[in-house]
Amino acid sequence: MHPYVLLGISIAAEVVATSALKSSAGFTRPWPSLLTVLGYGLAFYCLSQVLNHLSTGVVYAIWSGLGIVLISLVGWWLYGQKLDGPALLGMALIVAGVAVIQLFSRSSGH
Repeated sequence: MHPYVLLGISIAAEVVATSALKSSAGFTRPWPSLLTVLGYGLAFYCLSQVLNHLSTGVVYAIWSGLGIVLISLVGWWLYGQKLDGPALLGMALIVAGVAVIQLFSRSSGH
């Protein structure tokens, strides 16, 4: 499977797991707790496979940056958590940073 597909699966699994972690209420609710463990397991497995093909720094920048943005949006949408102007600006800068890496860096492995 293409490394960037695995990276996308890893990011999605991490976002699902983090969302379920909030819903697990400190691991007192079994289904969200199970989803948390399975989601993080899948995320780290896929991430480990991606690291066989792409640079660690670039992979982690993409994985963590997009994860931050996506989980912030999920928190806003599912849990009503507020995102103010500085938070939105910071997330836009994160996305811009990932775009710069992908478009201009020779380190990104494409």
